[in-house]
Amino acid sequence: MNTNQDAQLEALGDATRRAILARLINGPLPVGELAREFPVSRPAISQHLRVLKQARLVVDRPAGNRRLYQVNPEGIDSLRQYFEQFWTQALGAFKAAAEASDHEETR
Repeated sequence: MNTNQDAQLEALGDATRRAILARLINGPLPVGELAREFPVSRPAISQHLRVLKQARLVVDRPAGNRRLYQVNPEGIDSLRQYFEQFWTQALGAFKAAAEASDHEETR
């Protein structure tokens, strides 16, 4: 696992950050609009976004006098690659178990 994936997993260890990321999947939003959807203050949302940005899970861009935050596809892809290794191992183990079971049944 690389350092970026460590930061991503650590960032996702917080339920509010996971909820923010899930909300941003629907499209970019400014801090103020996100803050209205959560029972925490706007500064707290800003802090959560800062952690998500440092973990490269979100990116921001200027839009007039505010910043829009959105999911960073590259960060999500990095997480997908990390978890895919477990999926690949699990499928391999399942295949081996199924083949062993089939082999036992044909005896």
